[in-house]
Amino acid sequence: MDILLFFVLLAACVSAGATGALFPPGDWYRRLKKPGWVPPNWAFPVVWNILYLLMAFAGARVAGMEGGGVALAFWALQISLNALWSPVFFGLRRLKGALPVMALLWLAVLAALVAHWRVDLWAGLAFVPYLAWVTVAGALNVSVWRLNPDVQPLRPDQV
Repeated sequence: MDILLFFVLLAACVSAGATGALFPPGDWYRRLKKPGWVPPNWAFPVVWNILYLLMAFAGARVAGMEGGGVALAFWALQISLNALWSPVFFGLRRLKGALPVMALLWLAVLAALVAHWRVDLWAGLAFVPYLAWVTVAGALNVSVWRLNPDVQPLRPDQV
């Protein structure tokens, strides 16, 4: 595993995660109705930090291996969609509009898992917790949208 590439990929993960800091949930999100199974607030940064370490590990592990290019292409796709979801959901408050982004993210994570798995077992396994978490996040996105049908999205000039 290339340690320099690990840190480059980790920086990409941190950059994607920074959209969460740029578009924090805020009071409007705290006031929304949520399902009883929503994870506690402290779990989100803990889980995301672990997932970002695993993603960087997986990408750095397959880089340079035969078939690694396809895996890294899916890696890049999933991190891009990861970075897009927070601005859509929290920034623009488009609860329903974030669902297609989440669906594409889920598919991209699944594809990254399979592509990494085909190159290296450990790299593929590193994506398993991420797919599980994105599944929970997707279900939460759907639940929050259904429980709050009256939430009006912000216009870009209101952000």
